[in-house]
Amino acid sequence: MPKPLDQRIALVTGASRGIGRAVAIDLARAGAHVVAMARTQGGLEELDDAIRAEGAEATLVPCDIKDFGAIDRLGAALHDRWGKLDIFVGNAGVLGPITPLAHVDPKQWDDTLAVNVTANYRLIRSLDALLRASDAGRVVLVSSGVAQRAELRPYWGAYAISKGALDIMMRTYAAETATTSAVKVMSVNPGPLRTRMRAKAMPGEDPQTLKTPEDLSPKLVELCLPSWSETGAIYDFPTDKILRFAAPA
Repeated sequence: MPKPLDQRIALVTGASRGIGRAVAIDLARAGAHVVAMARTQGGLEELDDAIRAEGAEATLVPCDIKDFGAIDRLGAALHDRWGKLDIFVGNAGVLGPITPLAHVDPKQWDDTLAVNVTANYRLIRSLDALLRASDAGRVVLVSSGVAQRAELRPYWGAYAISKGALDIMMRTYAAETATTSAVKVMSVNPGPLRTRMRAKAMPGEDPQTLKTPEDLSPKLVELCLPSWSETGAIYDFPTDKILRFAAPA
């Protein structure tokens, strides 16, 4: 029986754990060949075992997301092997320092922006032609609710600013591809999930009260389907709604 993502090629960053791991497995379960990118070789090998257990295959890319030269080479390698990319899930991210903006160490600032913003720009730059070559290119960037409600999270400035920039990047790329390709581009607000990043940010929180990456990942797969028609908006997992940006009054 055909699967909804048969013959589709999907790149997932930050794929070795958390949201990235969960969505990589669900994309493979739906029929996609997953190109899994992460820093940790061991985590990628464990993911590969899980994907093979689903009767699917993956290509492993052990790489630091800040190695921008490697990102350029990845685009070329994908072109040589498949000539297209159907799905890009930009999930890799870091929390950065939780401290007043005036106290943020410049290197921590640069690292947070490099991972959460610049790496996704470099990936879009490397993958644009491949996504446009697909008959239904799909881009999903994992953002955060703090991008729209930074005043509720003082001291999270580096993270909130980086995710706000990521949302603007999503909207820009969505506008640039809307009438010139079949590419659809979305952001996702996962809300509070049982992840390592959340535990670091909220050490006193009971993780058993939170939903898991496995709860979210089927929704992300929906955004990757050829039938998905929205672009330039945010999928908000806590409310299960599509949020569209309103022009200023």
